[in-house]
Amino acid sequence: MAMKNGQIWETRPLEFWDKAKELRAKWEKSIESKEMVVGQGNTGNPGDWARAFPALTIIEDNPRGSTIAAKDMEFARVARLASEVRGWGREICGYHGVLWGTQFLGYQADGSPFPHRKLVVPIPCVCDSHTKRGIQCRDFGAVPQWQNDFTMYLGAYDAEREVEMENHKVYCQLRVLNDIERIFGQKFDDDKIVELLTTYSNVKEYRKEIFLLQTSVPAPLCAKDLYSFYTLGGLLKIDPAELEDFWKSVRDEIRWRVDNKIAAVGTERFRFMEAHPPQYSFLKYYRYLEQYGAVCIGSQYTNFTAAQLERKPDGRVDEREYPPRRDADEYKTREDLVRNSPDSDVRLPHHFKQDEYERPYALNEFADIYNCDGALFGTWRSGIGCTFTRKEQAMRLRKEGYSVMTYEGSQPGDPTDLDEKRFLEQLDCWMETNGLVKYPD
Repeated sequence: MAMKNGQIWETRPLEFWDKAKELRAKWEKSIESKEMVVGQGNTGNPGDWARAFPALTIIEDNPRGSTIAAKDMEFARVARLASEVRGWGREICGYHGVLWGTQFLGYQADGSPFPHRKLVVPIPCVCDSHTKRGIQCRDFGAVPQWQNDFTMYLGAYDAEREVEMENHKVYCQLRVLNDIERIFGQKFDDDKIVELLTTYSNVKEYRKEIFLLQTSVPAPLCAKDLYSFYTLGGLLKIDPAELEDFWKSVRDEIRWRVDNKIAAVGTERFRFMEAHPPQYSFLKYYRYLEQYGAVCIGSQYTNFTAAQLERKPDGRVDEREYPPRRDADEYKTREDLVRNSPDSDVRLPHHFKQDEYERPYALNEFADIYNCDGALFGTWRSGIGCTFTRKEQAMRLRKEGYSVMTYEGSQPGDPTDLDEKRFLEQLDCWMETNGLVKYPD
């Protein structure tokens, strides 16, 4: 567990930070420069095939909705109102409300025109309301829509069912690719996908090692760091060579920080986890808790989407095992490419839901792996995937001795119902019940 004896760890700025900002800015610029924009509702590594078309770029609503909420609350409220006056109530996901409102307004927070989608491929995902965002884009602009499926089931592993599910997902992906070629006259470049799949295989290993290192005491990264860059290469599409170089540099720096006991929070003495996204309009609570020596090591939302770690029967921590994918030199047809891409994995990214049904103590295992002392859970009034089973999970953690606090709000992308003053008072009480007081300035 975390140090409780007043240990002060050394801290240093992250050296890869400037590169991360550069890559994010480059991705934002790429949206403006492309001829066609695809809107897609998914998490993990969706739409990798988009890179294989010469004039196509993917826009994912999650990172854009969260960025607006974090950087410009006034504009986020205006955008939310634009959605509400068109009939979308406050129970809808905050990401959706902000992005749809921006679409209805026709301009973004900086005044630039909204990048209207030319095609939407909505996919039901961890939060099933994801599929609605594509429908709204289609209804707004009468653009082509290909409603994708996300096959899953709950219960014991069924090899025969897995085969049929994968066959269906591969069929859906091939239909999407064929329709884009037919409708827009663009040729799919199979070689680019081979390059990308090879890159993702390498990046996956870097990310896995980073999150294994994140289990160290003191933690080399905090959740606020992770939310700033963990989407690079996943929700935010980046040139494969730059992507691999970036994640290798992150892995190398985090390994060095762990070896030299460089901490994200120099006064670390209480480690807590979250389950899903934070309230993006009020990220200051991370820094507020650091005054108590409390550090958030991450969440299912950040850590699980990068590496699904588990405790093995022999006690060691490693990634969950899945059937191996073929090497790139074995790809003979387009179907081979699609079948071996992350998009066709019938298990991803539904680990959240599988855990909540099949492995009810998954968050307890998560807390154990990351050496946590407690957990902080938002109980949102909207966004089903961000709230489902949260109270039950809190009780299971308390049963095993973890300190858990829950707080209320609308949803990570919507600040409407978060009482900031009450939230900070709750945090004070939570820290005090754990015997912690603020460090002097």
